[in-house]
Amino acid sequence: MHIGIIGLGKMGANMRNRLRANGVEVTGFDRNPEISDVAGTAELIAALPAPRLVWVMVPAGAATDAVIAELATELSAGDLVIDGGNSRFTDDFAHAALLAASGVHYVDAGVSGGVWGLTNGFGLMVGGAAEQVERAMPVFDALRPEGPRDESFVHAGAVGAGHYAKMVHNGIEYALMQSYAEGYELLKSSDLITDVPGVFKAWQRGTVVRSWLLELLVRALDDDPELQNIEGFVEDSGEGRWTIEEAINNAVPVPTISAAIFARFVSRQDDSPAMKAVAALRNQFGGHAVKTAD
Repeated sequence: MHIGIIGLGKMGANMRNRLRANGVEVTGFDRNPEISDVAGTAELIAALPAPRLVWVMVPAGAATDAVIAELATELSAGDLVIDGGNSRFTDDFAHAALLAASGVHYVDAGVSGGVWGLTNGFGLMVGGAAEQVERAMPVFDALRPEGPRDESFVHAGAVGAGHYAKMVHNGIEYALMQSYAEGYELLKSSDLITDVPGVFKAWQRGTVVRSWLLELLVRALDDDPELQNIEGFVEDSGEGRWTIEEAINNAVPVPTISAAIFARFVSRQDDSPAMKAVAALRNQFGGHAVKTAD
């Protein structure tokens, strides 16, 4: 199989490398010519065999809108576009309709795995028509971790379902990180605890709170035991807000996720040990930028 990828940032570049390592031919385009395989989208499309499969991996919002609009004019009937970025699920409806006018199919894919996906594989949540999902299955199988498919991949439903599932995934992620971070601050404030990093390290095996996020926090504390080099300033990329909005629309109480997103807002006003831990976690799993302490 031969696919095109548009957008070769941290995630897109790792996905290109993982696909190639698993036998999928990839032609990638990025605005940075130093990492791009071709000079533009027209050259990328010309390099792909028909019917084409193009994976879009650019920032959600205006950037994705622009790429989808361009592909709607350049691709041919029967081609398939997969949006693997963090688009809002409501944008999927507009993107699918725009492409359908040209006979181009559309699948949305929520992708989790961060900068570790190259070696560990990416968790995938997909929305779209069953025949188009099946068509792209060799790509999904190359990207996901080894093991049973249903433990790292789901066809969640129709167009929009993949990004909806990823939105909820990220809302849960906000809450989990906040819980670890608050525990970190409480341990740090106690005169009884003399080895805060050691406590987190000891929780990695046998405890009910063990997880990959916990392992990443241990890694961050190994690098900087006091988190002295990180400001407690934490951005949010949108999914947490969208999760809360959907919860309101569906009258579903999400107090823990809501508290986590509000804590991020607080972090931009006042530095705290807990938010240093959240910032460190985001940097560990996603390579997200942190503000270094003066």
